[in-house]
Amino acid sequence: MTGPALVAHMEASLPRMLHDLETLVTCESPSGDLDAVAASAAVVADVGAVLLDVEPEQIVIEGRTHLRWRLGDAPSRVLLLGHHDTVWPIGSLARHPFSVSGGLVRGPGCFDMKAGLVMALHAVAALPDPSGVTLLVTGDEELGSPTSRRLVEEEATGCAAALVLEASADGGALKTERKGVSLYEVGVYGRSAHAGLEPERGVNATVELAHHILTVGALTDPARGTSVTPTVLTSGHTSNTVPGAGRFAVDVRVRDTAEQVRVDTAMRDLRPVLRGARLEITGGPNRPPLQHSASAALFARAVALAGGLGLPELAGTAVGGASDGNLTAGVGTPTLDGLGAVGGGAHADDEHVVAAQLPARTALLAALTHDLLSGRPSAAPGRQAAEPALTAEGNRP
Repeated sequence: MTGPALVAHMEASLPRMLHDLETLVTCESPSGDLDAVAASAAVVADVGAVLLDVEPEQIVIEGRTHLRWRLGDAPSRVLLLGHHDTVWPIGSLARHPFSVSGGLVRGPGCFDMKAGLVMALHAVAALPDPSGVTLLVTGDEELGSPTSRRLVEEEATGCAAALVLEASADGGALKTERKGVSLYEVGVYGRSAHAGLEPERGVNATVELAHHILTVGALTDPARGTSVTPTVLTSGHTSNTVPGAGRFAVDVRVRDTAEQVRVDTAMRDLRPVLRGARLEITGGPNRPPLQHSASAALFARAVALAGGLGLPELAGTAVGGASDGNLTAGVGTPTLDGLGAVGGGAHADDEHVVAAQLPARTALLAALTHDLLSGRPSAAPGRQAAEPALTAEGNRP
């Protein structure tokens, strides 16, 4: 099948893709509800089994359900990565029912990122031989991947590429850089006293916190793309008491590992300012940065393949948010993110997917996966046509 024929096949498959997307979206899957996540995993497994002719492994870690398809007998070369949990609580469908109107698909989690899962399943189903592909669908990405992090890292290690089905950036741009994330909590322990009768006997946690909030905020370096943001703050209990304890959270975003280390060192070096105060610093680096060097070759490959498919030129962009793509890049696996749906409104009332973009994006994913499985060092427009044809059927031959 030539590039344009692959796009045409995916266009013919759009009604089925929308049906599958409705099936996934109408099974609500808030990350914090283990039963809902398990039910969603079962639905994703059913949809995937029909398309791929094989059941996934269900991996339950601390009560949370993840899915893994390891396809064929060859060692894994390409990891397709997504998640089926969402930020939307049970009952969101009542306010935001699934709909397709005016060319837009709406419904909780459609953009972030159940459309990406549908794309991954249909792309793999179109491969002439998916041997060497692993499709991993996790159930806790929106929480920071507390139970799936090791699973993601293990599956990515040794792969030629990790292709992340998170939603695209504005205008359909692929995400070629993501900032790394560190999360901290600074606890202050002072001594309570009556604010009117004997304030001098107290060690004021609020004042101590104020010193450190200013110090931590000053670690920000806009020129390096580093933001260090004090966020949630608590201190004291009553207005007439010298506060004896308090704490604040810190959100750190960095473009490179050196900055992540710099900020971490500075956080660990915080020392009490007031006599009698004590500090407790918890947390640290949560996700390494996905740097341009990890995505550059894959992005160039995708651009070349898009040309062969007759698609508009692809754009790439850097974003501040993190994903499991940070984890795959962190273990040294070339990673390209934002390969999922085109749309907008992630986590918001106007969450939507542009339906007409689904076929082309899915064709690109299929072509890129096929090209990577071929083992060629680089891609060129139209070259995929010389390889075994991508099947025109909905399932594998």
